Amino acid sequence: MSARALHLDPRSPLVLDTRELGRRPGSMRHARRTIPAPGDWALELVRVPEGADVELDLKLESVMEGVLVTGTADAPLAAECGRCLEPTGGRLTVDVQELFGYERAPDDPEAPVLDGDLLDLTDLLRDAVVLALPLNPVCDDECAGLCPGCGGKLADLGPDHIHDTLDPRWAALGAIAPSAPSPPDPLMQES
Repeated sequence: MSARALHLDPRSPLVLDTRELGRRPGSMRHARRTIPAPGDWALELVRVPEGADVELDLKLESVMEGVLVTGTADAPLAAECGRCLEPTGGRLTVDVQELFGYERAPDDPEAPVLDGDLLDLTDLLRDAVVLALPLNPVCDDECAGLCPGCGGKLADLGPDHIHDTLDPRWAALGAIAPSAPSPPDPLMQES
């Protein structure tokens, strides 16, 4: 996670206020909210649509070093099948867990810290969601994909679909074969 500039906007949907926890280890509160998905939760074939509702169910616990955030994020997915390129979708639920320190740790300057009583979930959620996205989404586990010859969807083309293709390495021989004289048949020769 990258170190973010301090002075967070408490009105941002990805910023939580921990003031109610105080700095008493053992105190806890739940935070449930719906946030709009940012535009950068995406891979090449799959993404969480920008602005889609992401459901957060989080528990904030005060510990000695800071505030421990644990919970889940549930988001809709939009994708193209990695085999046939048809649009598909679904939902993704990821577990999140991060300790936001009261102070920057000298041994880990990139670790997230509180900005006063505020914490920013942006990096935590982006990392959890993007790492959980499938690299090769499929519309169906049985999807056969596309025909390499014509690009048609194999499920629609049927089992008898074939293409007569000549290996390009033999194409030159095919061009001269019809015009070449055939050798004489030894059984048909007169003695």
